[in-house]
Amino acid sequence: MLRAFAIRGTVAASGPDDALVAAAQADPEAFAALYERYLPRVYRYLAAKASSPEDAADLTQAVFLKAFDSVGRFRPGKAPFTSWLFRIARNSAIDANRRRRPAVSLEADSPFDLPGEQLPEEEALRRERLQEIRAAVAKLKPNQRDLIALRYAGGLTINEIAPLIGKKPEAAKKQLQRTLRELKEHYGDDE
Repeated sequence: MLRAFAIRGTVAASGPDDALVAAAQADPEAFAALYERYLPRVYRYLAAKASSPEDAADLTQAVFLKAFDSVGRFRPGKAPFTSWLFRIARNSAIDANRRRRPAVSLEADSPFDLPGEQLPEEEALRRERLQEIRAAVAKLKPNQRDLIALRYAGGLTINEIAPLIGKKPEAAKKQLQRTLRELKEHYGDDE
């Protein structure tokens, strides 16, 4: 839960990461706690945007190196730390896509996959549904695909997504709702 408090006449957000960020700004070794907290979410987000798990891992490493080098410049109050970190991730993914237009294999494991054993028939049905979902997501505009990746692969909340896309939380929520509605329509078109 976020708390608001005044600092020199401005209102700043105090969130669950503030103590970890302050510690990382004072002692570089303390950045490890932020790394451990956000590594899975950043990787899932980048895996949803990268052409392979290896590319996602490389991008994830680059994101955390940039964040480590820049954490001293992070200032609470403008946006949550999560938004700041995912802005680095988003920009890194955009830069990587500019350098090389990746082709996402529909056969690749999804970043949304959870480990577990399934019967071969269940696994085939699951993969078929994933292919249909990927095809429906591919029909969305790039900003809509990014919104889906931020929310579901990155696990960001609307309040964390809003600063990334330059909108207020209410507008971001409406945009996500419209995107999900459009995704549902595209998914239904494939049947």
